Amino acid sequence: MKFEAFPGIKQLIFWITHNETTIIQGIINLIGALFLLSAGIFIARLTSTAFKKILLRRNVDTTITQFCSALLRYAMIAFAIVAALGRVGVETSSIIAVIGAAGLAIGLALQGSLGNFAAGVLLVTLRPVRAGEYANVGAVAGTIEEVHIFSTTLRTVDNKMVVIPNGKIIASEIINYSRQKERRVDIIVGVAYNTSIAHFRSVIKTVVMVDSRIIHAKGHTIRLNEFAPSSLNFVVRVWTENKHYWDVYFDLMENIKNALDNNMIQMPFPQMDIHLNDLRTQIQTQDVASPVKHPRDMP
Repeated sequence: MKFEAFPGIKQLIFWITHNETTIIQGIINLIGALFLLSAGIFIARLTSTAFKKILLRRNVDTTITQFCSALLRYAMIAFAIVAALGRVGVETSSIIAVIGAAGLAIGLALQGSLGNFAAGVLLVTLRPVRAGEYANVGAVAGTIEEVHIFSTTLRTVDNKMVVIPNGKIIASEIINYSRQKERRVDIIVGVAYNTSIAHFRSVIKTVVMVDSRIIHAKGHTIRLNEFAPSSLNFVVRVWTENKHYWDVYFDLMENIKNALDNNMIQMPFPQMDIHLNDLRTQIQTQDVASPVKHPRDMP
């Protein structure tokens, strides 16, 4: 069979013969691009798996671990695709510019969500609060139910569920009441001014010493704290285990009140002394001291 019958094949053979170097270089570039892409996908998978194991070993939340590992994997695959396209001769600067512009637009559109996500990563990494702990987050106090990627769920003492964006949590103060094993109970007691300080301290000390839940090894404080307008205010401070805090607080309040009643120590109400003067007497006194002059006697 002669190639004259197929002019297209003849032209193809002529082109291949005169562009042999270009074709070989293109094949090499294509093989290199495929190698780069395959190696990039393999390295991305290997790296994301190792990163996921590291996060899980550090007890990072599973949802955040999966999200971060997937984000790292796809970012590395995108880099491998750009490198492969550049290997076959595609101009990648415009592609990188488009990806950068798209990333900027997405970041601006999702800046609130991305801020909450970053805050969630910090909460999971730094662990200022954990699930099951009682904490005061900004203006909300409750038990931490779960720390999600974008928000944290709390359960208040009256069984309300509160969802707070993680960005607000990081931006506000966090008071964790459950992290320490021991906690101090502070109570202010006001008594009448005629109360003996020594007698008061003796009565309160008896109340404190009989409570076995109080950690007596850490000592206690019963001292005069303030000269209030209507009372002497004493501060009573004791230490107890965190799990007994509220029981000790309420029981100590009741026991102190009963002990004061039994020892005839008064707890006064706020009071004010009012002095009344007779205005008629004041007016007569002023008239006698400075009599009114007749208009004709005035200069």
